[in-house]
Amino acid sequence: MKLTTQADTVIRDQRAQRLFRPLAVALLAATGFAAAASYALADEGGIGFWLPGEFGSLAAAPQVPGWSLGLINYYTSPSASGSVAAAREVTIGKLNPAVNVNLNVNLAAHSDLVLASPSYVFATPVLGGQLAVSLGEAVGYSSGNINGTLTVNAGPFTVTRQGEISDARGGFSDMFPQASLRWNSGVNNWMIYALGDAPIGAYDSSRLANLGIGHGAIDGGAAYTYLDPKTGHEFSVITGLTGNFANPSTGYTNGIDWHVDWAASQFVTKTILVGAVGYFYQQITPDSGAAAFLGTNESRVAGIGPQVGFIIPAGAMQAYLNLKGYWEFAAENRPSGWDAWVTLAFSPNAPKSAPPVIAK
Repeated sequence: MKLTTQADTVIRDQRAQRLFRPLAVALLAATGFAAAASYALADEGGIGFWLPGEFGSLAAAPQVPGWSLGLINYYTSPSASGSVAAAREVTIGKLNPAVNVNLNVNLAAHSDLVLASPSYVFATPVLGGQLAVSLGEAVGYSSGNINGTLTVNAGPFTVTRQGEISDARGGFSDMFPQASLRWNSGVNNWMIYALGDAPIGAYDSSRLANLGIGHGAIDGGAAYTYLDPKTGHEFSVITGLTGNFANPSTGYTNGIDWHVDWAASQFVTKTILVGAVGYFYQQITPDSGAAAFLGTNESRVAGIGPQVGFIIPAGAMQAYLNLKGYWEFAAENRPSGWDAWVTLAFSPNAPKSAPPVIAK
């Protein structure tokens, strides 16, 4: 009978870190991407700072100390109708929020953005865990379109208007500072994080397409990752809350948002994983400053889809390429459709061997 010694466990854990740590860097790069998604993610209309899908597999896994770089190409194509489209018309000053309206309008959006997020992982433990910090910003292009018929009732008068509003723009997003702290114990990994929004991106409350949200926001939460290096099984779940500051351009304040991201994967080889991803987003307190006909304007959406990842040797560095996509459903007071993420992360190689240990 073969006994597993403490030395065996140390060597096994270090081998697992060499295999899985490069993937975790991609997750650090992905966080803090919310405000850059598209005009549909501007603050009015029940949409907050958090972008569902930011976290994924190995969210809480330990990382390699030192500098890393994450690059993310994000595509989205949401659409909506009714009050969601009307809320955007109120925001850009095309509809009086005090009148009664009957809606037959549609909204569509497209965006293509690239986020760059350098990060640094500290070698010295903090509170017994691993501290990492990052700063992200995106550049890209966003477009939006509203078309249909609006019937406005004001006293004894009824006015029907048909038409189309279109807008498109390129530019930079807000900046997203983030800090995280990770702990590891065998197959169990935990993380807490704090994420902020510095509203310096391209934003104009009178425009339909924006790459910033026009106000500050703070998000914080926790994550858990189960990772068994023997079997290649992995599961991660992340949850958090977002608080939004008032938009000084409009006086509008989003409510508090709750979000859950999850991912499950299986390593089919030492360098390839396949799996599924999903999210749930729910606004739990009402907006403030919304037009009367919108009510509390609380939003909700869920999404699910596939993922595949590849570890790629890159000399003294190691690269990780991940592709994942989501189909959205169960949306309320929020544009929905599909979104896709292409993530490429570079990190230092982990130590190639464990220190020699003599078992007794």
